[in-house]
Amino acid sequence: MGISGGVGVVVEGVRASVAALGALVLDDEVLASGDGAGAGVDVLQRRYELCLERLEVVARLEAQLAAVKALDAASAVGFQEALTPPDASAQDRTYAGMSVVEEIAGVLTVSSAASGALVEQSRRICSLPLVFETLSAGAMSWQHARIIADETEGLDPAGVAGLVAHFFDPAAANPARGAAPGDLVPSRFRAKVRGWRERHHPASIEKRHVKGVADRRMEYTPDKDGMAWVSLYLPGDTACAIWNRTTATARGLQSPNEPRTLTQLRPDIAANLLLGAGHTTQAGKPTEIGNVLSPRADVLVTVPVFALLGATDEPAMLDGFGPIPASMARKLVADGAEFFYRVLVDPRDGAPLEIGRKNYRLPETIKRWIRLRDSTCTFPGCTNHTPDNDTDHLTAWNHGGTTGISNLAQLCPKHHRLKHHTRWTPRPRHQE
Repeated sequence: MGISGGVGVVVEGVRASVAALGALVLDDEVLASGDGAGAGVDVLQRRYELCLERLEVVARLEAQLAAVKALDAASAVGFQEALTPPDASAQDRTYAGMSVVEEIAGVLTVSSAASGALVEQSRRICSLPLVFETLSAGAMSWQHARIIADETEGLDPAGVAGLVAHFFDPAAANPARGAAPGDLVPSRFRAKVRGWRERHHPASIEKRHVKGVADRRMEYTPDKDGMAWVSLYLPGDTACAIWNRTTATARGLQSPNEPRTLTQLRPDIAANLLLGAGHTTQAGKPTEIGNVLSPRADVLVTVPVFALLGATDEPAMLDGFGPIPASMARKLVADGAEFFYRVLVDPRDGAPLEIGRKNYRLPETIKRWIRLRDSTCTFPGCTNHTPDNDTDHLTAWNHGGTTGISNLAQLCPKHHRLKHHTRWTPRPRHQE
């Protein structure tokens, strides 16, 4: 498997985590009894801190147990292959592989499809020692490991080695800067991994995009409680434009007399437009969607200058989506597509913008640049990338903070308020 020490080494880490968890539980029990509170100890504050410390240990333990599960799933397949006679037919080998997947499904009480996915992901993760060691140390979650398994699928060995080294080997020629993989929420980690993959494999995104366009479809899935799902598989620029236009229209409908949330308004608007009604209800009365004044839902597209000229196929970046084929970006620029704000990246003058402390208010160009850089709200775990995110000073202006891109970040309205009314200390997105 390429993993030194096998399951025994991982289990040693599990034992250490269980011991640490037990110690924290004991500390809490002593404080709860009233016997362990010394002079000057704030019991409630300390018990609160112990809750957070236990959660941290449990997260590490979950990752370590996931590593044990992955190693055993991958090893079970390996042992089954070794048990299969060398002269077995291709059909017998296929059935042997199916059998072990079904055995694992039975042991874990999951579907055959879920078991098959676990086996494939486990085998890939266990074939990448740096990834497996990070998981078994509890330094990242199973979700993070699955992202590596997903994003390395289809790459040649050199591509896999380069991607893994970039994110997991600090001695690599060009290691990832900022936060370690396990310190990023999975959605942001996936965005970084996918961005690196596409930048280093520009041809692959063009080929996959052509196939994806051919595979576009609409799906309908009945659900419980008289509900159902309708989903569209579309080119990224089209889907992004639909989402932003629907969101902008929903915001235009919001008022003190509108009881529906933004989340409820989006599907109501989409359903009425698709059915040709042209209106949605507001407080029990129809409201003409066409008469709603909604904010413009611009989407940022940054295009490398040489890709725009057709000299390279380096991917462009679509705000709120990620890498897109250079051909799609060229089409958006050439067609003057509505709602897309195009940013041409020139290597000679694409340096970050700074305006120091001369001005508190931001020009629109810098606001758009910050949106492009941060993509979403920079609060941990938040993926809100709606047009009304606030551009906020990390170090407050009245505390000496500058109005420059190194001291600016996007925050959604909720987390902007949270920052100013709690002890959260923000940091720039580019440090992740």
